[in-house]
Amino acid sequence: MTTPRDSETKTDATPRRRLPRILGGGIKVALTLLLVGGAMAAYKYQMETSPRVQRQRPARQARLVQVIELQNSHHATAVSAMGTVVPAQRVTLHPQVSGQIVEVCEALIPGGIVSAGDKLVMIDPRDYEVQVQQRRGDVARALKELKVEQGNQAIARQEYELLGEIIAEEDRELVLREPQLASARSALESAEAALRKAELDLARCEIFAPFNAVIQDKHVDLGTTVSAGTQLVTLIATDETWIDLKVPISQLQWLTIPQRNGDAGSRVKIFNTLAWGPERFRTGQVVRLYGQIEAEGRMARLLVAVDDPFSLKPANRGEPRLLMGTFVQAEIEGRTLESVIPIARPYVRDNDTVWIMDDNDQLEIRPVQIVYRGPEVVFVEAGLEPNERLITTDIAAPVAGMPLRLVGSDVSQGTVVAQEGETQP
Repeated sequence: MTTPRDSETKTDATPRRRLPRILGGGIKVALTLLLVGGAMAAYKYQMETSPRVQRQRPARQARLVQVIELQNSHHATAVSAMGTVVPAQRVTLHPQVSGQIVEVCEALIPGGIVSAGDKLVMIDPRDYEVQVQQRRGDVARALKELKVEQGNQAIARQEYELLGEIIAEEDRELVLREPQLASARSALESAEAALRKAELDLARCEIFAPFNAVIQDKHVDLGTTVSAGTQLVTLIATDETWIDLKVPISQLQWLTIPQRNGDAGSRVKIFNTLAWGPERFRTGQVVRLYGQIEAEGRMARLLVAVDDPFSLKPANRGEPRLLMGTFVQAEIEGRTLESVIPIARPYVRDNDTVWIMDDNDQLEIRPVQIVYRGPEVVFVEAGLEPNERLITTDIAAPVAGMPLRLVGSDVSQGTVVAQEGETQP
């Protein structure tokens, strides 16, 4: 059994055992705080006594670009267009007399070439030769009757003068056989007209080419019986052809369009790249502007004339031929622009601006005024000066004032350092 004395002894021993433990924990905390405070004091002392480090921002590398010097000059404008080759003259010949075809020209085949005045077809002339002979006989008889009547009138006049009587004018004409003489003269004129008609029909048995031409279609052959209205042959003129070009209305201001016959129009180069290659072309001239625009594309229509489309003349031997219906490209020479600067289209940036390398070798984004836009080149009339440096290199993110350097220049010349004096602890 535990006595009260033993209980007091245990109670007094417990605090004595806890005291050293508490003292040990406090000492550890104090030492930790002392170490942290010392470290902070040392860091503060070092920061306050160590020299400050002065540094600069990293140097910016100038963008590498290529440039061209701009030149001020005079340039002729050119308008691009497309169109179709159409014949300047096309005619289908019809006979004016009927009969059987007894002769056909050797060149009368599709694609054959004939000259003006060549005999193409001949209709059997025998019936018409007979008619000519008959009409000549009629003329001879009418002429004989006229002479007989003239003799009768002379006799009547002599008899009238011998009588010496005065009669009325109406009776006088009858006495002098004036009506009979007028009838004889009329009969002669009618016979002569019939002869001319017979001779004309005989001449019409031969059908000739009205102009230098190529045979487009042949509708008859030897032995065919024809009459007025029968189609014989279709011809296309070879001296000249036309090209029906479609041009934007806005481009007409640059072209010279004749208003009267004899006026000179703009010169035109005709290309057919697929058939002739990119280098070969024919030349023509604008002759007229159609009176209305075409319905589908609302484009203006120009008529261009090209001489010797089939290259038949000695001067054009070996030149490409313009076949009817061919779709061609055209470059029309326009009026000359004075004091303009040409720039290739790829170097014109958004909103009609260009990139200029200024005297400080920095990028300048400059708006310009374009007076004419060609397919490959635009012409600037305001906003640029000769000898300025146009940047031809594409810049991914252009910013006005960004440093630039030319290809081949010293790299150190294109290094731009940030503002000096900036410090960083």
